[in-house]
Amino acid sequence: MTDLKALEALVFQEVENRGKPLSKLGYFCVPFQPETGPFSDKVVKIYQNHVPYSTLATLLRHHDDYINVLTRLGIRVPETEIHLLENGSKLVPVIVQDAIHPKFLMRHQMQLADLQRALKLMDSAGLVIARFWNALTQDMGRVGFHPSIRNFAVIDNEAIFFDSFPPLIHYTHVEMGEILLQFSESLLIRFVGPFVPQMLARIQDEWYSPSQTLIGLVGSACRLRPSDQGYFLDWGREFAHTHMPQFSNEIIEGLQRVPQLPGYWTSFRKILRFQGKPNI
Repeated sequence: MTDLKALEALVFQEVENRGKPLSKLGYFCVPFQPETGPFSDKVVKIYQNHVPYSTLATLLRHHDDYINVLTRLGIRVPETEIHLLENGSKLVPVIVQDAIHPKFLMRHQMQLADLQRALKLMDSAGLVIARFWNALTQDMGRVGFHPSIRNFAVIDNEAIFFDSFPPLIHYTHVEMGEILLQFSESLLIRFVGPFVPQMLARIQDEWYSPSQTLIGLVGSACRLRPSDQGYFLDWGREFAHTHMPQFSNEIIEGLQRVPQLPGYWTSFRKILRFQGKPNI
């Protein structure tokens, strides 16, 4: 059982005393792992709050539902909890998650691996994507998945998925666009977003497409290791044929060339100076 008083004390102490930030990606937050104390084996993620309580209450219910659905689908996720903590007159969403040693992060391993090992890592992540979409049923509602290289760790050839925010369940396309705006860490996004809602909402499209999630994984690998692009394209086409046959035609078509990031997303990344490191 999480000690909420201790968590509250950790979250609201001075920023410089929080712990070492784990990423500068920071669309929603900059996660950190405390160096000492009762949460030294956890990753803590503190989110913005510019929304009414009803939105937060819905967010917490959806987050719990999303973790439950991922588990039902056979996706391995670190122990993850979400809480609302008081900060003056506000309630702030905070996620506490079992930490994973950086050496197991997929992106880190992909950078160091030889080609055969890199393809094995792709197998591990690809099997999670296939398992998700092959097991998903209509009664689970509108459920999405964001299985990028930076959202996986791989231990003993088993991929672990650790990105539970925003919870990609129940929200409509429009509602998810609003979540992307409301909870962004960036003041610039919150200011500019209402003027370009269609552009912001399109960020989510890949997360709800079986073919695009696998194509996106291959695209990430190609950008990370450009000299091996041909091997990753071959891997993706063969993987689709073998493990995602019902989606294979669209996947194979999308892998006739190296997948590119959409222009609107690369523009956002440049403006916000994002780095493609794991946002654990």
